[in-house]
Amino acid sequence: MMTERSLPTPSQTVGPFFAIGLPWADGPYAVPVGTPGAVWLRGRVTDGAAEPVPDAMVETWQADGEGRRFARCATEPDGTYAILFVKPNPVPGPDGGTQAPHLAMSVFARGLLDRVVTRVYFVDEAVANASDPILALIAEPNRRDTLVAVNADDGYRFDIRLQGQGETVFLAI
Repeated sequence: MMTERSLPTPSQTVGPFFAIGLPWADGPYAVPVGTPGAVWLRGRVTDGAAEPVPDAMVETWQADGEGRRFARCATEPDGTYAILFVKPNPVPGPDGGTQAPHLAMSVFARGLLDRVVTRVYFVDEAVANASDPILALIAEPNRRDTLVAVNADDGYRFDIRLQGQGETVFLAI
């Protein structure tokens, strides 16, 4: 009797097929419009050549007094995204210290075999950022800056560079 040997299935990228069913109309809203303190996080996803990624998807998570908040947004043809959220407070760290206010963010895009994960910190939290344990692991200031959202008229701006010069720092989780 002959037995058949199973071979591993080859890896496949995570997109752009996810755009068919994963985004939804309220996805970009971690909080409803009109929520006190709500602001926009806007940015652009680009590839290694600094070209927009028109078919990516970003997800954010945060813990706050209301529980966990989640948002999901597909990018536009120019690579832009926008998520309405309430800026989180500092959170307890695993070592008893405090983590600076931040959003956890995943990016799904064509060409990626798995999502990439990063954090979004805020430029107006310099004191908290200075003692954050994750930011402390990044020795080069210009690399650390890729995790810090800057002020914008209606909230914050956080651009994501998937590779190349100025690549966003991604976390191995």
